[in-house]
Amino acid sequence: MKYIILGAALSPFVRKVRVFCAEKGIGYDLEPISPFDPPEGWRDISPLGRIPVLALQDDDGSRRYLPDSSVICAFLEQMHPQPNLIPTEPFSRGDTLWLEEFADSELASCIGMGMFRPVVLARMTGGEPDLAKAEETYEGPLSKLLDYLEKQLGDREFYVEDRLTLADIAVATSFINMAHAGFTVDATRWPGLAGFLERMHGRESFAACIAEELAMLGRR
Repeated sequence: MKYIILGAALSPFVRKVRVFCAEKGIGYDLEPISPFDPPEGWRDISPLGRIPVLALQDDDGSRRYLPDSSVICAFLEQMHPQPNLIPTEPFSRGDTLWLEEFADSELASCIGMGMFRPVVLARMTGGEPDLAKAEETYEGPLSKLLDYLEKQLGDREFYVEDRLTLADIAVATSFINMAHAGFTVDATRWPGLAGFLERMHGRESFAACIAEELAMLGRR
């Protein structure tokens, strides 16, 4: 069976799955799909119209599909349990899944709608970047989310069990989209989070994605 990730490299959710696979040593192919111009029949594969979708391709070329990055990671964790990235201890597992949900919903939405779309996507589609909106997002709703993430991390290296888990991957991925928009976490206001992101984005799993994306954006 072959794994194929359907989606766009710049998506924080596609990146989350790619990093998850890299950390587990899972091989896959990336099949580009734009959520803004999906192929015919995409809703049959992804009922909510979102990316990524994981295609499980059998030797005869037939495919089965799993939509949603959280579902995909949960499936891959069961298929490839080592190294363990979703804890089995009940509270640690719950904490990991909560931070993933927080990152996937609140954080990704705030950065995506308030910074990435008005700046990066605007440039990609020939429009004028709305830096004022991005700055308002950073100082307004995003700052409250950063306060929470700083508090949750404390003086630890990772968010759960003092080791890498899906929680760390889910939190770190959207900040790459923020960086593409020209913003970084202020280390004087959120020193723990800033250090965490520097470490996470320096991991080979993230660094490979970042290099690929910078090349796509013409910023090698």
